[in-house]
Amino acid sequence: MGEGGRLVEGLRAYRLIAGMWIRSTLAYRVSFVLTVVGGLLVTGLDFVAILLMFSQVDVLGGYTLPEVAFLYGLSATSFGLADLSIGSAGRLGSRVRDGTLDTLLVRPAPVLAQVAADRFALRRVARLIQGTLVLGYAWVALDVDWTPVKVALVPVMLVCGGLIFAAVFVAGAAFQFVAQDASEVQAAFTYGGQTLLQYPPTVFGTELVRGVTFVLPLAFVNWVPAAYVLGRPYPLGLPEWAAFAPPLVAVACCAVAGSAWRAGLRTYRSTGS
Repeated sequence: MGEGGRLVEGLRAYRLIAGMWIRSTLAYRVSFVLTVVGGLLVTGLDFVAILLMFSQVDVLGGYTLPEVAFLYGLSATSFGLADLSIGSAGRLGSRVRDGTLDTLLVRPAPVLAQVAADRFALRRVARLIQGTLVLGYAWVALDVDWTPVKVALVPVMLVCGGLIFAAVFVAGAAFQFVAQDASEVQAAFTYGGQTLLQYPPTVFGTELVRGVTFVLPLAFVNWVPAAYVLGRPYPLGLPEWAAFAPPLVAVACCAVAGSAWRAGLRTYRSTGS
């Protein structure tokens, strides 16, 4: 079967497994609604912390509140898309340890699709909703000349940012084939990276900004393209065309993550039990 056929097969398996968990979740609608509301309150505390900062200062790293809210909304929404769709991959280490990954290997469906859809947590939509609300506030409050190019760049940032975060989830899951207790390490790059991007690059040291630009290119989720939208200096003095590089970065990240996943899966030897 070719790559295209495997992709179609994987998407079909993902849809069926995720649909099963969604139906299970919606069987208890009141519980689901309460869980989502609770999630909105918890994730909303992140932005409340930013509001408290701006109650004491007018700018943060040279950025106004609407500008920081724009960065926050892009980061939270992009991460919410990835977390909702593939966040379950973070539990791969436990499956490797207890040997239950073997049950996925014998099924006639791609393992990654099964891992991503396993115990699909619809409650994670709370983070996506909260990020979208903050992004909507920023869109209204920003003093920006919204040209057609800038308007079109926002959804591109969200989709590409989601793909970049998804690639980090997959690469982290691949690492857990080797180090089964690495879920916290993965969280440092996924949840930690999302928190990092909520703030302007100007509040961080140059070495850190360089690391999340050229090593783990999370800066292309929002920092770099948002600099074009906001009319801000580009991190590390990058050229202006870098604002339109997120699609290329997303494709490269997904390719690297796919290779890491295949390499990790080949090293799996089960528990022997």
